[in-house]
Amino acid sequence: MPIVAHSSLPTFDRLRDNGQEVLTLDRALRQDIRELHIGLLNMMPDAALEVTERQYLRLVGNSNQIAQFYIHPFSVPTQPRSPKSQAYIDQFYEKFEDIQKEGLDALIITGANPAYPSLDQEPFWRPLIDVMTWAQENVTSVLCSCLATHALVKYFHRIERVPLPKKQWGVYSHRVIRPTHPLLRDINTRFDAPHSRHNAVTREQLDEAGLVILVESEEAGVHAIASPDQFRFIYFQGHPEYDVNSLLKEYKREVTRYLDGDRPDIPPHPENYFHQEASQIVDQYLKDALAAQAKGLAVPPFPEAQLLLHLDNTWGDTAKAIFNNWLGLVYRVTHHDRTKLFADNIDPMNPLGLHEPARAITR
Repeated sequence: MPIVAHSSLPTFDRLRDNGQEVLTLDRALRQDIRELHIGLLNMMPDAALEVTERQYLRLVGNSNQIAQFYIHPFSVPTQPRSPKSQAYIDQFYEKFEDIQKEGLDALIITGANPAYPSLDQEPFWRPLIDVMTWAQENVTSVLCSCLATHALVKYFHRIERVPLPKKQWGVYSHRVIRPTHPLLRDINTRFDAPHSRHNAVTREQLDEAGLVILVESEEAGVHAIASPDQFRFIYFQGHPEYDVNSLLKEYKREVTRYLDGDRPDIPPHPENYFHQEASQIVDQYLKDALAAQAKGLAVPPFPEAQLLLHLDNTWGDTAKAIFNNWLGLVYRVTHHDRTKLFADNIDPMNPLGLHEPARAITR
């Protein structure tokens, strides 16, 4: 079932404009269908705040589970917000205190842009831990992306992320490591996923902490991870939520920084993302832009629309399938009293009933 427009959040109208079904609250209330309430803790910076919100709502709304999805976006103090972004959050986002009172079935946590050497120095650290302390006891499952993953494995398992020699940036081939895990049911055993990060947590660190590696890449490392109980926390180092143009916009930003003198080197192409035609367009643009600067002329506009014609989304279907499986598992565990998939007495250490040893979160 689709998501329900239970507030005036502008993303609901944008999703409708893009052809996605979104139920009005009145129509949803007339249907005798169970609800799932999904929190979205959005910690992204101003430029990506609404885009990230839309990406996750689209993934949830594309699920075919038999439930109505109510999305509850909220944020925590991060870096200073622009007046426009803060006004958007104040008008359309919920307060964490209200979410605590009403409760959630599941929670999604976005990445964020770090500004300090250690994550526990970030302004979002303490508020994020407060959210997680509550969610650990009150939410069926939590799904994290990129920097949120690094923050949570640091807090729960004392895993320190490792700086990479260069930015992991591009689209990479991945292989399913645990094909029997319900989260990976009926998905391709090999698929692509985007990454964009300067740091990593490694297979060795995750294995030592007893975490369950689900998906891995020879080039990009571990992508999908489950907590020792296999379900309470689902971690992604990559970005399954990305649009086809997300890396393009990041690349455009870095090219602009270079041309403005804010970075010393020409940014490399995101790996495995630009095909030959796109690479030629980008290289020619840089030549033209540098030539214009040398002559004191205005830099030509970045050819974003032209490049978009030569980009392929090779990860979206798999991302939808994984989210579909995740939401289905949330539904089944949340409503276990009405399903035959689980025993009446669900083991909190192994809620999926998988026949593998589980270890508690030690924090």
